[in-house]
Amino acid sequence: MPISRKHPILIFVMLLIVGCASAPPQGYYTKQGTQRAYHIDGKWYQPVDSSNGYEEEGIASWYGKDFHGKKTSNGEIYNMHAMTAAHKTLPIGTYVKVTRLDNGKEAIVRVNDRGPFVKGRIIDLSYKAASELGIADSGTAKVEIAALGDAVGDKLIIRDYQHGNFMAQVGAFTVKSNATRLRDNMLKRYSNVSITTYDRGDTVFYRVRVGGAASLKEAERLKSRLEAEGVESPFVIAD
Repeated sequence: MPISRKHPILIFVMLLIVGCASAPPQGYYTKQGTQRAYHIDGKWYQPVDSSNGYEEEGIASWYGKDFHGKKTSNGEIYNMHAMTAAHKTLPIGTYVKVTRLDNGKEAIVRVNDRGPFVKGRIIDLSYKAASELGIADSGTAKVEIAALGDAVGDKLIIRDYQHGNFMAQVGAFTVKSNATRLRDNMLKRYSNVSITTYDRGDTVFYRVRVGGAASLKEAERLKSRLEAEGVESPFVIAD
């Protein structure tokens, strides 16, 4: 059985259920509407404008038959056998790569719901996605998530994950000199190595990435090569 998920499918959606007193904001079920700030259990959440470069580590959980057949936050019908997920702030429609940190298993899911609203959890997976990662039995696991594509405004931008510009991130540092040292070391073996800067608001991160892969499959081979060389927990991202 899954760990209990405190998942109201958003107040806006629940208000549509028979017996509720008020109606959701007009136009909520548009993709643009899902970018509005929302209020759950006394806390406000503001979805981010873009998933570009979004990465996060934390606990993943899952939800299944209790929600199967019910509406998700974007108005879709939840299918526990589809590769979907709920996230509190990523744009609806974002494709996310989820990596379980203790066994290396990976899955790509599409965000079509909001949650989880349990402290410490960063993503709520469908039953199918949880099964692929081996989380369906344990209920939760520590994962790393990396966004692969964007939903912008009322338009859904879906990337071609088989063709494009893919990179493997090999490190992230708060001290730039550490990032520079790793980049220079990687340049001894790879020609396309760069440092990108990410300002989280309270901390600036310097992320070292090895690029040059023209497809997701090629990028996965690059990741395997990096792991064989002793690089700890590299992961693939789309540029």
